Amino acid sequence: MGPTLRSGDWLLVDPAAFSRRPPRAGDLVVVPHPRLRERLIVKRVATTGPGGLVLLGDAPDASTDSRSWGPVAPSAVIGRPWFRYWPPRRMGRVR
Repeated sequence: MGPTLRSGDWLLVDPAAFSRRPPRAGDLVVVPHPRLRERLIVKRVATTGPGGLVLLGDAPDASTDSRSWGPVAPSAVIGRPWFRYWPPRRMGRVR
């Protein structure tokens, strides 16, 4: 199975998605890149714990994630991607 998202996908993000409940394992989240704060990234939550969220990419061999920069604070989460609107042929809900 391939990655959920591809380079060039444009997404709508729900900034209130985790105001009702914290991110759980399996959720996609949008966070600032830990080393390049002006860049936003989308990763999947692998585990949660007192040290933060461990985030992994859907393509582990080609992904920079918590294996490189460690856990991310839950407060860093900007929202949950929920809809892909570009490219048109891939338009639809993101799961």
